[in-house]
Amino acid sequence: MTFADLKVTRQYLEILEEMGITEPTDIQCKAIPRIRAGQDVIGIAQTGTGKTLAFLLPVMAMLSHAQGQGPRCVVLTPSKELALQIADVAGRLASRTDLRVQVVYGGVGHRAQQERMQAGCDLVVATPGRFMELYLRHAFNTKELSHLVLDEADRMMDLGFMPQLRRLLEILPSNRQNLLFSATYPPKTEEMAGEFLLWPTRVEAAPESTPVSTIEQSGYRSPNFGTKLNLLVHLLSRPDAPKQALLFVREKDQAERIGKQLAEELSTSVRTLHANKGQNSRINAMEAFKSGELRFLVATDVASRGIDVPQLDLVVNVTVPRDPHDYIHRIGRTGRAQRPGSAITLVDPSEKAALQRVEGLLGRPLNFLDFPEGVGEVPTPKWEMQAMARVIDREKRKADPTFKGAFHEKKRKPGSSSSGRKRRSRRRPS
Repeated sequence: MTFADLKVTRQYLEILEEMGITEPTDIQCKAIPRIRAGQDVIGIAQTGTGKTLAFLLPVMAMLSHAQGQGPRCVVLTPSKELALQIADVAGRLASRTDLRVQVVYGGVGHRAQQERMQAGCDLVVATPGRFMELYLRHAFNTKELSHLVLDEADRMMDLGFMPQLRRLLEILPSNRQNLLFSATYPPKTEEMAGEFLLWPTRVEAAPESTPVSTIEQSGYRSPNFGTKLNLLVHLLSRPDAPKQALLFVREKDQAERIGKQLAEELSTSVRTLHANKGQNSRINAMEAFKSGELRFLVATDVASRGIDVPQLDLVVNVTVPRDPHDYIHRIGRTGRAQRPGSAITLVDPSEKAALQRVEGLLGRPLNFLDFPEGVGEVPTPKWEMQAMARVIDREKRKADPTFKGAFHEKKRKPGSSSSGRKRRSRRRPS
């Protein structure tokens, strides 16, 4: 099937050709005809399979041309980075039309966004909180809104957006077309669909929660984080290492530690991306990485769904995500648009349970490779051994609430105080 078979108009066909997109993906073939027919649609597809175009092409064709002042379509996303990415694609598609595309998100002042919305808009890509804030500031009205798109719906539920979304329901016209797109479809997302969509048609391009087949997945076992750093430097300095790599960690301090090590031993072309970074810093890092100016980007899961770099060849999970669905989204940053890609995961002893959850979601064990010769193993510091022991205890308690680990509270002897000594009375100052 071709885009012409999907009744995509000539102006959009020419733009797709300029973007280097010639054939529709599976999710696009299944979703576009149903959206054009006016149905509410649930689209489930792997990360990197073209979900954005699956809803933008038919919706923008139905909007046709600029009309009125308030937005006629709103695309809600869980993060600023993803909002900017979708708005960029929408802006390119609208380049040969008079459709007005805007993007609004939190973390920056509202005045400029408010002025742009007041000037008129046909399609707005927004984070839920900022969309509601601008509505309450009378930047626009929703009387003409006819299309609602919930993108990365599973992530919205993970981040606790449901109360905000319910508030939005109160200001949106009831007569509208609703679209929900997601890489996974857990029960919470199904609950969201039940509240927002009316008799939806579900289309699925691949088995739920599976990565694209073009991604080669492998792993290495490591005794601690310090050894992971040495292994990481070894992997990224090999002659066959790709020009760019996206590295994921769970915590902000881990990202900073990796960034410092890479800058010292490999290249100063490295940036970190996490919640403590300012909005401009995050946007600049993303743009530099997308353009190829930046060699390494070290990020927490704030970036796992907001980066679209078609030429990215390597993703490294320096730590295993606690939520296995985040693994799917992390490695989905490579292997996009049917390109080959590699995903390497580094696992320490405390991440055994998290790894088992990932393998359970994948339906098969991860392919672990032999530890490379010449990579120095560093001793595990006492504080890290204790931290890993706490994680292992916590995971075992989840599996067995009666489990008593190394860090359970000791029973007190009858008649003894918590400190084992008599408490001294303290007088409060008058």
